[in-house]
Amino acid sequence: MPWAGAMALPFAPELAFRSPAFLRAWTVESKRPSRLLRTDRQQLREYKLGRRAEICLEALQKEESLGPQDMLLRTQLRVPGERTYAQAMDLVWEAARGWTAGSLRQRVADFYSLPVEKIEIAKYFPEKFEWLPISSWNQQIAKRKKKKKQESLQGAPYYLKDGDIIGIKNLLVDDDEDFGTLRDDLGKERQKELVLGKKKSRQALRAHSSDLFSSAGTPAQPRAPEASLSIHVGSFK
Repeated sequence: MPWAGAMALPFAPELAFRSPAFLRAWTVESKRPSRLLRTDRQQLREYKLGRRAEICLEALQKEESLGPQDMLLRTQLRVPGERTYAQAMDLVWEAARGWTAGSLRQRVADFYSLPVEKIEIAKYFPEKFEWLPISSWNQQIAKRKKKKKQESLQGAPYYLKDGDIIGIKNLLVDDDEDFGTLRDDLGKERQKELVLGKKKSRQALRAHSSDLFSSAGTPAQPRAPEASLSIHVGSFK
């Protein structure tokens, strides 16, 4: 997992670190790191985390000091010919020129020593098991001709933030258009089964409620009192 190095906060006193710069602190949501608490000069209460916030610590091999224009991303290079990725590597993206797709693509290309026009990148949405491709090199060139201002990746539909997973394809050796993995296929299948199961449960509940209503029936109308009947037997003699 990309954050296997994270540790629960209560265990921190048992560990020895030379400096807080050897640690990353994350909030935890849905059992995975969510928000990076990036500065040791800001009081924890200023983050407005709430009383039940969970925090995990990630140990680092070297000191780290992220600036206000830095974004920490988990990058994974796709293995050619296989629906899997190599081990995740941390990439610090300094977006001084803006949070654009072109800037990120260039940073990724430099990090992996690849030509920028020979890579494809995508953001991973683990809760949906989906990869959303970030505009290709040719698309970026076309966009620049149409408008001067490029859209920020921090906005829709990417909402890029610290800790996000970025998949990379090396087009020199990998021409597969798919970013997905077998794990993604299984995850989507489980989600479909859950949705189908909930749908069947609702249908069964409605059918059961209908049966109860039918068996109860409508209240019987009170019967009017029977009129008295007198019979007189005549004499036919």
